[in-house]
Amino acid sequence: MNSNNREILRLALPAIVTNITVPLLGLVDTTITGHLGKTAYIGAVSVGATLFNMIYWNFGFLRMGTSGQTAQAYGRNDHEGMANALFRSLFFSFLFSAAIWLLQWPITRLAFLLMKTTPDVEENALRYFRICIWGAPAILGMYSLKGWFIGMQNTRFPMVIAISINVVNILTSLGLVYGLGWKVEGVAYGTLAAQYTGLAMGVGLWCWKYRQYWSYLNFKGAMVKKELKGFFKLNGSIFLRTLCLNAVMSFFTFAGASQGEVLLAVNVLLMQLFNLFSYFTDGFAYAGEALVGKYKGAKDQAGIDESVRLIFRWGWGLTAVFTLLYLTGAEPFLRLLTDQEDVRHAATDYYYWIVLVPVAGFSAFLWDGIMVGATAIKPMITATFSASVIFFLLYFSLHQWLGNHALWLAFLCYLATRGLVQERIGFK
Repeated sequence: MNSNNREILRLALPAIVTNITVPLLGLVDTTITGHLGKTAYIGAVSVGATLFNMIYWNFGFLRMGTSGQTAQAYGRNDHEGMANALFRSLFFSFLFSAAIWLLQWPITRLAFLLMKTTPDVEENALRYFRICIWGAPAILGMYSLKGWFIGMQNTRFPMVIAISINVVNILTSLGLVYGLGWKVEGVAYGTLAAQYTGLAMGVGLWCWKYRQYWSYLNFKGAMVKKELKGFFKLNGSIFLRTLCLNAVMSFFTFAGASQGEVLLAVNVLLMQLFNLFSYFTDGFAYAGEALVGKYKGAKDQAGIDESVRLIFRWGWGLTAVFTLLYLTGAEPFLRLLTDQEDVRHAATDYYYWIVLVPVAGFSAFLWDGIMVGATAIKPMITATFSASVIFFLLYFSLHQWLGNHALWLAFLCYLATRGLVQERIGFK
């Protein structure tokens, strides 16, 4: 294995572990509440977690924008640029956190107007939300730190932080729920403790390995008009892209729900297979962010071309493995997830869609990482907007005849379009 492949794996493997670990936070909360003897607790935590996902996903630009800018500063050996990229991102992450705190009441009011829940679920979801909302600075701060670590060619620190968060969440939640009998409040405080543990670990690891960059920080230079304009232009564009992604993914769930409980369950379970593939592929996308950003900062076009070529080679390999896995193992996996025979039977009509997911989606994931590293956001916006338009056009044109199959056809075309458009436009 040559040195470039080793470098890609050095970055990708910890990122894959991180991606797989992150969803465990919600799974642990759900598992604990599922044994409290009251169905409303499960729904309350699920609703609360959904609210936070809707809020925080829109701030993903804090990670992506920081990663690309930092990687380019790293490539040109610009110590001040690296330090300032982190300071700007953290400053605005805490500013946005304050805005979330101030707007928490209208956020919850609007959410519960749109989501029809029982009074018991709403009451407990609000308890969960009002505790966990104080974790906003920790979540957004970790976005900034994670992006900065990736830009500095370090994906191990985010992995260590993600694992530690889950350990703290499990131990604290179990202690508060079963030791003190705090029920939903115990789960919420366990999550909150885990989030701030993650932020503290991120800061601690930074101080341990990167504290020398403090001397390069130029507070005035980080906040001059030119730098702020670049920051908002880049991150504003990423935010618009995120809105398109959010619209498609939210509508996918909504459209499934409108077709009845069984098809909704089928879609939710099959999407777990999509998520599993994305966790692995995104690991190589993160490697693309780090390497392409570094080589762009160093103005090394040969390094960029070689990184892109090798990352796509790994992407094709993953695609082949997961396609074979889904051809042979989708049914056993679904049996592991549910014992509902009607759901498993209905899912057999949709297996071939999930088999096509790796081929349709891998290019979109990898190009996203490459474009972030190159801070070439325009191709990402163009691709995501075009793909979203195609998704909605196909679905509304075909759903009367194809039903749920139209939803999956539109979704796969959406994934493929994102990759094809970005490849066509390029970033040079």
